[in-house]
Amino acid sequence: MTIRRWLPTSLLMVLALLLSACGEDVTYRDAQAVIPPLQGAGNFLGYSSIETKRTVCGNCHSGKQASWEQTAHARAWSDGAKSPGWSAACEGCHTVNARGNLSTEPTVGYLGAKNARYYDVQCESCHGPGLTHVSNPDAANKPLAPIAVDTALTYGCGECHSGAHTPFVEEWRSSNHSRIIESRNTNPSCNTCHDAKEVLKGWGVKSVFIEQESPGKYMAVTCVVCHDPHSAKNKGQLRFPMDVADVDENLCMRCHHKRGVPDPTSTRGPHSPEGPLLLGEGGWFPPSMATQVGQIRGAHGSDRNPKLCATCHVSGYQVTDAAGKFTFASTGHSFQAIPCVGANGLPDGRRDCTLQERSFRACVTCHLTETSARSALTAAEARLDRLGEEVIALALKAPASAFNTTDNKTTTAEGAKFNGELALKAGSAVHNPFLVEALVLASIKQLEIDYGIKASGAVSLTPQIKP
Repeated sequence: MTIRRWLPTSLLMVLALLLSACGEDVTYRDAQAVIPPLQGAGNFLGYSSIETKRTVCGNCHSGKQASWEQTAHARAWSDGAKSPGWSAACEGCHTVNARGNLSTEPTVGYLGAKNARYYDVQCESCHGPGLTHVSNPDAANKPLAPIAVDTALTYGCGECHSGAHTPFVEEWRSSNHSRIIESRNTNPSCNTCHDAKEVLKGWGVKSVFIEQESPGKYMAVTCVVCHDPHSAKNKGQLRFPMDVADVDENLCMRCHHKRGVPDPTSTRGPHSPEGPLLLGEGGWFPPSMATQVGQIRGAHGSDRNPKLCATCHVSGYQVTDAAGKFTFASTGHSFQAIPCVGANGLPDGRRDCTLQERSFRACVTCHLTETSARSALTAAEARLDRLGEEVIALALKAPASAFNTTDNKTTTAEGAKFNGELALKAGSAVHNPFLVEALVLASIKQLEIDYGIKASGAVSLTPQIKP
């Protein structure tokens, strides 16, 4: 990172010492010292150059400044002003002020100064007023941004990314990403996907945020886990791309790929196997099975679906009333592919509704109608449920010695049981029913080859799920 000189010499010495401890390179140039805030803006500094969009913060944090310039936040004012619905009510979320940060002053920044110096969503929108730190920079007064979000908070992303037009936080609140499962906090391997702080740490994110001051406090997976406030490297300011068919590079699959194949040291079944299934890599492949890993992807994991997980799980839409007037915009941030909806067509946050009460809007990207998509899911689920129950029952007839967590291998009985559990797992009938059916049928055949265990005859062993 390049640090530019615009502070008195004594302060530069302090700054240099602080940054050298972080291993950062420091360079200097002569510039105006502290650029004071405008009257009415409180301690918010805004731009040092409106024309070049150089923030006062960016005079030192040039790396962050350069990447932020490419984000939608840097165009918040101009993009908003182009909207036909633009009004004074929009200004609070398209400028620097107390929204998004810990400031409690109602009219500061643009709302107090009414000056273009505070246009756009700048550094201080999240980090808060920078005057104190700029005047005497040290670690103690460094303005940190929060990463917590919720519908009741008066700071963070939710202060702007909410409401009928942009209900990101309201929908996130109804998602599993918002759930805090305290039991996961005792298992480090769970924390890497279930605790926001540990996810960011595991992904090599160096940014420091307020909640790091509360060690051990478990945090749900919030906006900044998936979105990078400082970078537009990926579409939607995502930390990783969505259109890459690789469990190590695809944003969703970086977590949604755990135990997609059997663990020879454990009796536990599949856990979050969606990524490997989608790519044709999940499950146990019996030795006699002709199909190889990756050969059966199905439409959802093929080139016909370039957005992969996001096509179904982040599908937004608008709802209008009988007169065609706007009512609500779903952002898709409940992450439910087929969310429960009420009679008015709005997602209602329920998780226990029937298939008839679920919206299949996201499915019509490929399926002709919602009805045809619902029928295909119903048929696939019924088929996999029967196969899953059959193969598990057969696998449990194998000798007890076939189930061993100390031999460092997956036996036919263990693999067949795993495939049965995969067939019964919610979502398998969507993510890759073709592969799961093939795996279970091959497992039933392998059980007979290795142990002489024959199928009951209650379930057809002829493939029925067609691509």
